[in-house]
Amino acid sequence: MNAKSETKGAIDGVLAALFGAGHGIVRDGPVIAGIARFEGRAVTVIGTADRTTIGADVALRLARATLDAMHDEPGRPILVIVDNAGHRLSRRDELMGNNGCIAHLTRCLDTARRRGHRVIGLVHDLAVSGGFMATGLATDLCFALPGAEVRVMAPAAMARVTKIPVERLNELAAANPVLGPGVENFIRVGGLEGVWDGDLKAHFREALARPLTGDDTRRALGAARGGRSAAAAVAARVRAGA
Repeated sequence: MNAKSETKGAIDGVLAALFGAGHGIVRDGPVIAGIARFEGRAVTVIGTADRTTIGADVALRLARATLDAMHDEPGRPILVIVDNAGHRLSRRDELMGNNGCIAHLTRCLDTARRRGHRVIGLVHDLAVSGGFMATGLATDLCFALPGAEVRVMAPAAMARVTKIPVERLNELAAANPVLGPGVENFIRVGGLEGVWDGDLKAHFREALARPLTGDDTRRALGAARGGRSAAAAVAARVRAGA
């Protein structure tokens, strides 16, 4: 079995664990979309698989599914499966305005949140850079599965850009998680709520039950967890006009 087949089987297992067999969620290439039932409640499920890159076509299909959820059933929860290697860098996608298409997807998710939809992200395998920011970080709450990888930039690539040796970057990341890849660092800075290990239905049920406040708690989480010491305080001063 090749790596892609293993990944496909893994995400199919996650969806079955959450929604049971015959859940109605369809995979079309790397794109996941559909409406499933969770304990009698309809849930829109969108996302990607196979560590795909997000191009204009993928972004627009996910945005369409999000808009349909808002139109068809206001307040319907949306689960975003995050598994991507960032944005696609092809010439075609650049000419198609991929940056705008990805921004459109993020705006759709943000609009759903503002209209009372509970939007939950779940990093299944890999979340990289703009692909993570446009999906996982555009949700109310984002979690990861055990073994998932999350990073803005690989340490080797960061070293090439900054001209700082990888060893030194690793030392800095140990003291400041903002610089470091990995699920634990993203939990410390508030980008991830935590890890769903064990009973996926129980985790999902708890996330759906959280009150909808409309507030983005990532800065406060980062401060409480010691990963972002200044973001919440600076944002509060800006809002106060200081």
